[in-house]
Amino acid sequence: MDFELYKSEKKPSIWRFELSFKFAIFVMLVLSAGVLWLLHKNSEIGYEQINYSNTFYKRHKIVAVPEAREKEDWHFVPGTFSMEQVKKNGCIVDGFLSGYGDKTGDIADMINRSKCVYLHRALETWLRPPDFEKANEIMQKVEKRPVVYGMFLAEAISTRRNYEDPEWDHKFEFKKMCRNGNYNQWEKNSCIPSVDKPEYRRYLKSITHRAMDLGIQSFLFGQMELQDENPTFEGTEVKQVLEDMRSYAKEKNMQIIIGAQTNAITDEKYLRLFDYIEGGVGIDANGTVEDRPCSSKFSSCWALLWDKRYSAIANDVLLHLDWSGLTWDDMGVFARMDQDKRLKTLDKLYHKFTGQNRGFLMPFLAVLNHENEGCYGPNKHFYTPSKKYRCDDEERINKLMPSVK
Repeated sequence: MDFELYKSEKKPSIWRFELSFKFAIFVMLVLSAGVLWLLHKNSEIGYEQINYSNTFYKRHKIVAVPEAREKEDWHFVPGTFSMEQVKKNGCIVDGFLSGYGDKTGDIADMINRSKCVYLHRALETWLRPPDFEKANEIMQKVEKRPVVYGMFLAEAISTRRNYEDPEWDHKFEFKKMCRNGNYNQWEKNSCIPSVDKPEYRRYLKSITHRAMDLGIQSFLFGQMELQDENPTFEGTEVKQVLEDMRSYAKEKNMQIIIGAQTNAITDEKYLRLFDYIEGGVGIDANGTVEDRPCSSKFSSCWALLWDKRYSAIANDVLLHLDWSGLTWDDMGVFARMDQDKRLKTLDKLYHKFTGQNRGFLMPFLAVLNHENEGCYGPNKHFYTPSKKYRCDDEERINKLMPSVK
């Protein structure tokens, strides 16, 4: 049979094909919608994961890793105190939180046995920036309470040192802090800093804030006639620094006091910028002090701050046996005395000045010249009254101070 090319052939029902085609289209649409939905959800999940990673990263920079958590979680909690406690239960512990004297465990034990409340100049900055991590470790050894830590803001910086604040994106340049560009004042590559220099004010802001975060509550500026190029109320730049410190303490709801070694400065408004002024007493070999405004040992005025020329125009006065690392300073003279004379000298000075409503700070850690002779503490560079070392004055010194209420 011939095949007719154009003859119509009988076809299967078109509905069968139409149903399959529509179903396929439907399935494709559903699948496409599902894929789009999955892509959308995955993008949301990815975004959330990225955000979580960022959050964790930020937190990770602040929160310690679990292995170090126990140490980093410890934090000294500062409390309230009175100037009466500072004046009657104040003790010199120069550089204790900076590792002075080396035997920090022994010195901490001595402090724990003591009646000291106020630890004057516990954190040092003489020729080196403060080491806050070391200070925090040493503070954990002091168990007695109440305790108030002090910090010394020295008139000596080293231009060879480095300092970084983890909270600041700023490289501190010590040469920019120096007064009159004098870079060899105390030793090679050292100078007197000036509060007139913006870089020094930034440095003070950084270290005082970090010290308050650590729990330090008293700050002493060393020799303001050197650090301040204009030590008058009208001319000084230190007002900015003091205002910032007090503002930060207020933010932290923390009590602080700020003092200064003001020597012969007599501008009353300037002196009253500070909560206290501080200086040495200038004893002779018999443990006596002069009754005059300036010590006769020096050609220029080395101020005796209990004199009314200064004390009458200041908020408070703290006195102590002065030290400079020289054999003829107060601590050198004191350490060469026999024990009976040492204790009689402290008894006389303590009652003389506290009786005048001044503070007298007992020596618990102070610098000595290593050639001083006499008694000393853990090594020849330091005096301590600890019963563990040569001087063994601590029991009788503690009897001179009142019990802590």
